[in-house]
Amino acid sequence: MSKERVSAIVVDKKDNVAVALSDIKRGDKVTIRIGEKIEELVARSDIPFGHKLAIREIPRGEEIIKYGEVIGRATRDIEIGEHVHVHNVESLRGRGDLKKE
Repeated sequence: MSKERVSAIVVDKKDNVAVALSDIKRGDKVTIRIGEKIEELVARSDIPFGHKLAIREIPRGEEIIKYGEVIGRATRDIEIGEHVHVHNVESLRGRGDLKKE
């Protein structure tokens, strides 16, 4: 494994987002650990510590998967390296209006 400082991690191979391990600035090279692999991309926006960034293109309407679980749905197309948060994701958790009867 690379000794390069890891900026973000992917917990589950199904995830389409990584979690920032520190504040990331737009234009930064982001080093992401996905299991034993290391990948790099360029941040398209500022991403605060603990927030998510897209590790692949996520089309509008696609589920957002973090820690192997669906946590929301993209409200617009999200580019690789873009901040994934309330401005481009509709939550699918904790919503009474989506409760199954």
